[in-house]
Amino acid sequence: MPYTAQQITEELAMSHLGLKNLESVYWNLPTPSLYEHAIRKCEGHLAHLGALVVRTGHFTGRAVKDKFIVDEPGSHDKVWWGEFNRAMPEDHFDALLERVRRYMDGKQVYVEDCLVGADSKYEKPVRVITQDAWHALFARTMFVRPVDLGRELVITEPDFTVIHVPHFHAMPSIDHTNSEAFVVLHLGRRIALIGGTAYAGEIKKSIFTIMNYLLPDEDVLPMHASVNVGDDPEDLAIFFGLSGTGKTTLSSDPERKLIGDDEHGWSSQAVFNFEGGCYAKVDHLSQEKEPMIYAATKRFGSILENVGFDIRTRRVDFDDITLTPNTRAAYPIQAIPNAIYPGVGGQPRNIVMLTADAFGVLPALSRLTPEQAMYYFLLGYTAKIPGTEAGVAEPSATFSPCFGAPFMARHPAVYARMLGEKIRKGNVRCWLLNTGWSGGPYGVGERMDINLTRTLLTGALSGKLDDIKYQRHPIFGLQMPEALDPVATWSDPDLYTETAERLAARFKEAFAGFEGDVPKEVRQAGPH
Repeated sequence: MPYTAQQITEELAMSHLGLKNLESVYWNLPTPSLYEHAIRKCEGHLAHLGALVVRTGHFTGRAVKDKFIVDEPGSHDKVWWGEFNRAMPEDHFDALLERVRRYMDGKQVYVEDCLVGADSKYEKPVRVITQDAWHALFARTMFVRPVDLGRELVITEPDFTVIHVPHFHAMPSIDHTNSEAFVVLHLGRRIALIGGTAYAGEIKKSIFTIMNYLLPDEDVLPMHASVNVGDDPEDLAIFFGLSGTGKTTLSSDPERKLIGDDEHGWSSQAVFNFEGGCYAKVDHLSQEKEPMIYAATKRFGSILENVGFDIRTRRVDFDDITLTPNTRAAYPIQAIPNAIYPGVGGQPRNIVMLTADAFGVLPALSRLTPEQAMYYFLLGYTAKIPGTEAGVAEPSATFSPCFGAPFMARHPAVYARMLGEKIRKGNVRCWLLNTGWSGGPYGVGERMDINLTRTLLTGALSGKLDDIKYQRHPIFGLQMPEALDPVATWSDPDLYTETAERLAARFKEAFAGFEGDVPKEVRQAGPH
C-alpha cells in the first residue's frame, strides 16, 4: 500500500532524529485514544469520575543530580555552569543518543506536537516523542494545543524535541551519567533526552529550562511564577514561589481569572503562559480549602501521579502519601472555571513573592522596594520542614535563585536585572507574603491560616493596604503593617530576636555569591 503524504512527512521527521526502525508511531492521538492505549497497556487505572491514575516507580520527583547540559560552542558562554547545570561533553551525548536510538528499534512510540508560549509572537513548536501513552497525554495536557486555538498546525521542524525513554536505564560506567536516570539538554541542537525516570515533571521542566535559555535574547523575562488577573484587565498579579509556598493555591482564586499556575514570560507587551495545563501538588488536597483544584482532579482528562487509590472502589485518597509527599495532578487549565485560555494578559500591577518561613520570623506581609524585590528574587527563600524530604528532621532554610534555580539555564543575575528594569518601568508594586509559621518555628508556632493569607493578599492587590501605617523590621529592613509585627506573636521576644538574627545570617551567606553581580543598592536591600 503506498504511503500517504502525511506518513512520508512523519517518517522523515523521525528519521531525522535517527529513529528509523520503529514498530509503530501514534501521532497526535486525541485524549480518549490515549486513555484507551494507556489502559490497554496497563500504564494506569481509571478512577471514579474519569481521572487516569498512574505510578512513576522509583523516581517520584525530579532527578536533580542527573540533569546535564551539553557543553557545545554555541551555548557555552551563556550557560550558568555549576550545581544545577552540569556539563556533558558533546561526544558523550552523541554516544548516549545512539544507544537510545538502538534501544528504540522495533518499539512503538507516541508523538505529540504542541506549542510552548500562549502569545503567538513568542510561541515555540515542540515535539514530544515518548514510549508511554500516558506521558503523551501529559504533554498534550500540559502544553498549548493548536487544535484548541482553532488552528491546524503542521509542525515540520519543531523548535525543540523531547526524546523521552523512561524504560531505558543508563549505565553510568558507559554513559557517563550519575545514575540510571538522565536529563540531558543539547541547546544547540534543541534536543532534550530523558530516560530512566517516569516522573512526568521532567518533560515539563526540560522545556521550561530551554525557554529560560532562549527568551532573554528576545527581551522576554521567563518566570517560574503563577499569574492571575482581576475584573480590570490591568489588575494583573505575578506570584513567585517555590513548591509548598501556595503559588498554585493562591493564584487559583475564585474571585480572579487564572492565566497560568507555573511558567510565564513577561515581554514589553504582555505576560503570557508557557503552558496549557496545570501540574499541582495534591498531597492533603481538600475540597474545602482548594475547591477549584479539587474539582479539576475529578474529571476525565486529568492525570493523578502517585496519589493514593483503591482499586476496588476506584476512589482516590489525597491524604495517602505512602508513595511520596510529592503527589501530583496534571489537568488542562480549562478545568479551572475562571481560567483564560490561551493565557495572555497585559502588564502586571503587582508582584507577590511567596515564602513559607518555617522559623516564624518573617512578617505575614511586607512591602518591597524594587531593590528588595531583586534581592529576594535572587535569594528565592523558603524553608523545608520534616517529612517533605528524606533526612529532613528539623526546619531548614533553603534558597533557590529566581525561585527556580534548577531551571535557570543562564546566570540568575541576567534574570534579576531584567526583573528590576521591568518593575521600575511599569512602577509595579512588590510584596513578600509569608505563608509559613507564626508565633514560633515549626513545631511550636502555627501555620498561617489560609483565609488570613487570602485576606491580606486581596488587600494588597486591591490597593486597600497602600495607605495603612507601616513600620520597618529592625533586622530585615522590610516595610510591614504595624499590626503584623511578628515579634508580637511570640511569647519570648528575646528568643524571636535570636531566631531572626540566625536566619538573617543565613540570608547573608546565601547571597554572598551574588555580591559582585548586582548594584550596591541591591546588596544593601537585605537584612542588616
